[in-house]
Amino acid sequence: MQATLGHAYDGGPHTSPPRLGRMREITRPVPLCLPGGRLNPEAAGFTRQPLHTSDGLPSGPLHLWRTKRWDYWGITTERFVLGMTVAHLDYAAVMQAYFYDRLTGKEIVQDERKAFPGAGTVRLPDGLPPLSVGGRLEPLRLRFADQPDGRVVLWLESPRIQAVLEVAPGGESLGVVVPWSAKRYQYTLKDVGRPVSGILQVDGEELDVEGPDAFAALDRGRGRWPYSMRWNWAVAAGTLPDGRRLGLQLGGKWTEGTGATENALFLDGLVHHHDGELAFSYDPADPQAAWTVSGDWIEAKLDPFHLRHARTGALVVSGTTHQAFGRWSGWAAAPDGTRLDLAGLTGWAEEAANRW
Repeated sequence: MQATLGHAYDGGPHTSPPRLGRMREITRPVPLCLPGGRLNPEAAGFTRQPLHTSDGLPSGPLHLWRTKRWDYWGITTERFVLGMTVAHLDYAAVMQAYFYDRLTGKEIVQDERKAFPGAGTVRLPDGLPPLSVGGRLEPLRLRFADQPDGRVVLWLESPRIQAVLEVAPGGESLGVVVPWSAKRYQYTLKDVGRPVSGILQVDGEELDVEGPDAFAALDRGRGRWPYSMRWNWAVAAGTLPDGRRLGLQLGGKWTEGTGATENALFLDGLVHHHDGELAFSYDPADPQAAWTVSGDWIEAKLDPFHLRHARTGALVVSGTTHQAFGRWSGWAAAPDGTRLDLAGLTGWAEEAANRW
C-alpha cells in the first residue's frame, strides 16, 4: 500500500485492539461490484487465488473520485530493499520507486505524480491474471508482467535505478474484500514470500538479486475508498531450517468493524487465513523501537534496521507513511498448532494515514 496519500500522523505509540471476525471462502470468479458501482454481496470473503474482477468500478467527479487502483511490489534481500508502485487515484497517476542499501545506507526515492489530463499514463487492468501493469511518468518507467507459467517479470527504468527481476511462481495468494459499506469497499490481493532473482543496477553498480533470502511481495488494490483512512501492514519472509518457505501477511486498523481480515500464514506456497484482528504496537517516532504484532496464533517482533518516512501534502489531499524494515523474531502457529520460529525472517511493518 505504498502508493497512498493521507493526513499527517499525530505521533506517539498506537495499539489497535483485537477483534474477532468470520469470513467465507470464495472459490469461483466473481465481480467486485454490481452495475452502478455498489458492492456485489457475493464478492465479500477471501480467496486463495485471484478470483475478483473489478472492471465495473465507477470513476470521475460524479462519483467523488473514490476509486483507487494500485500494484506494489516489495523486494527484500540480504543487501537491499526495493519498492515499486504503479497507482491510479481516480484524479491522478502515481508511480514510485524506493531503494535502500543495507550495506552502505544509500537511500533513493523516485516519486512521480500527474493529475488529469495526464493520469492515463498508467495501466492497471481489472481482470483476472495474467495481467500487464505499467506506466511511464518521466523519468520513471515501470512494468509488471505476468507470464503464462506463473512467473512475473518486473522492469524498472529511471536515471539512477534499472532492474529486470523475475519473481518465481509462489503458489497460493490471499485475496480479501473489505466491505466498509455498499458504496465503499476494497479488494486487496497479497502474495508474500515469492522467490525473486535478476539484476539490479544502482548508480552504475550492478547488484545480483539471488539466493535463499531474496523474496518479493505483491500488494494489489482495487476499490472505492473513504476519504480518510489509517492502516497497518506487515510482511515477513524467509526459509525455515527444514527448508520450508514461510511468509506472513499481517494487517490492521483499516479492517476493524468490517468482519474482514487480511491476516495469513504462507507455508510452502499454501495460504492459511486467520479470522480476527491482530494487535499492532509501535512508536514510529523512535527509529530503534521494535514493532510488535500479537494475536491468538502469533507473537511477532520486528527489530528495525531502517525507518522510512514518506510524506505528501496539499489542502485536501495529503499522506504520511512510516515504514520500518527489519528482522523478525517470535513465533507463528502452523495449521497443526506447531509454533514456527520467526527468527531470520526479513520484512517490514508500516503505518499509513490517508486523506485522499
